[in-house]
Amino acid sequence: MLEKISGSFEARARYFAELLVGWPSVTGSAEEARFADRLKDELAHWEIFRANPADLVRIPAPGLHDRASVMALVRGRGSATVILVGHFDTVPVDDYGDLAHLAGKPEALRKALIARLEASGADPQALEDLASGRFLPGRGMLDMKSGIAAGLAVLERFAAEQERVGNLLVIACPDEEENSSGMRSVMEILPDFLAENGLDARLTINLDAICDNEDGAAGRVVAMGCIGKLLLSALVVGKEAHACYPLDGVNAAYLAAELAAEMEYAPELGEISPNGLASPPTVLGLKDLKPGYNVTIPSRVWAFWNVLLHQRKGVEMMAAAKGIAARAAKRAAERMRDRASRLGAGVVPTPSWQDIPILTYEALRTKAEQSSNFVEDFAALASALAARDDLDLPTRSRELVEFVWNRSGLQGPAIVLCVGSMPYPAIVWPDGFSHIEDAIDRAIAAVTAAHGETIAKHAFFPAIADMSFAGPIDRDDLRAVAADTPLWGSSIRWPESAASLHIPTINVGPWGRDYHHWLERTHDSYTFRVLPDLVQAIAKGVLELT
Repeated sequence: MLEKISGSFEARARYFAELLVGWPSVTGSAEEARFADRLKDELAHWEIFRANPADLVRIPAPGLHDRASVMALVRGRGSATVILVGHFDTVPVDDYGDLAHLAGKPEALRKALIARLEASGADPQALEDLASGRFLPGRGMLDMKSGIAAGLAVLERFAAEQERVGNLLVIACPDEEENSSGMRSVMEILPDFLAENGLDARLTINLDAICDNEDGAAGRVVAMGCIGKLLLSALVVGKEAHACYPLDGVNAAYLAAELAAEMEYAPELGEISPNGLASPPTVLGLKDLKPGYNVTIPSRVWAFWNVLLHQRKGVEMMAAAKGIAARAAKRAAERMRDRASRLGAGVVPTPSWQDIPILTYEALRTKAEQSSNFVEDFAALASALAARDDLDLPTRSRELVEFVWNRSGLQGPAIVLCVGSMPYPAIVWPDGFSHIEDAIDRAIAAVTAAHGETIAKHAFFPAIADMSFAGPIDRDDLRAVAADTPLWGSSIRWPESAASLHIPTINVGPWGRDYHHWLERTHDSYTFRVLPDLVQAIAKGVLELT
């Protein structure tokens, strides 16, 4: 009942935020795994879950330490359901230095940070923010435990209502900061869970945070979709030659440098949509694969780039990347001819520079599959790499692409393009849900009037998030992307049974500054006073639609 909730809506949101921040949960740690059980135990004491223990569910997630997600369902009248989702894992606390022991103690950390900033003179904005009391620090306070806290406060308030209309489901997941294995494992069971319980999901609200270094206008946002991400990767294969005779070979390092130059902020891989730009790529890694020093020119280089998506499909991205790579190879060949000609008659580069092939991983694998025992050997290597927690996904991808290249029988030079990590689909507002959007608009207007805060609507949440797996996904495009993803089915597991929900998915979360940084902080008033009201107003508005 309402009188059993100790404190105001704002106080309860703050209580939950400080409680969750006090539980460390660095991605991949034993504490991350323990967090799910602590949260489940905390919720199990609620009256609603003492009476309905089956509505509090632990869902195992892949990875270390038996980590898991938690689902908490509060039922009401009818089948209409709104889902609130968030992640509880965080980046490490090492960046706090000697204040790391305070990373989970917001008020003590605030005082210590003020003292540090006053002594150093660094970051006047952060000092003013913290000294004013308008911002609250802590690891995960912004990204994104205060978002989960708002969801829990809304769930608690909903559970206390005498006559509940609809159903509210809160889902808290691990591993968003790396591979979203928590949300992906939830999606493997969620459609069946909803169907078995007679629940008609109408809207998913992701509760993740937005940064704003100005007055908060860009942070007080309801995002009606989210950007996607593909880690475009390339194995650049050259042709070995002694460094005294480089024109006899193809230097993979130089060819990769031309590729990196052509890819850098390539307009074809950027996308302008309402409310912003999906920035063109910048190179994130570029290294030759020689094991040590010798005087042979590099024969192989591995490179990768983040490619952000709004509405563009993965197949479009790969087609554009092939065109860019072809331009880079052509320019490299022309430059080699030009420079050789300046050295005198008869000095010419190897014909191998001409018409360097640009291959997709799918095409390369099709060629390699003709070799004996390829499928078995590939599966064994992929499985062994999946067990290597010391290797990141791009490195595992590179190992597999090299293996496939070696088995293909092809000779360099060549450029092989693939997707080197977990693909994150872009989520857009689907057709046929204008009545849901109208309810969201009414909720925004009501909360804006009540609190005197501007709250904008944007087309896309600007960061990579679990939201990519909670919203409606283009399965045909995903299959095409999977074909060019070497880790698909081993280090990346996303079965066909993990169908997406074809319902709108939005982001409504806190705003603050400097997430993934020791000055991470959330805007106090918006996060604890406005955000719970906004999440509640949207959820109730959608649940009460006839």
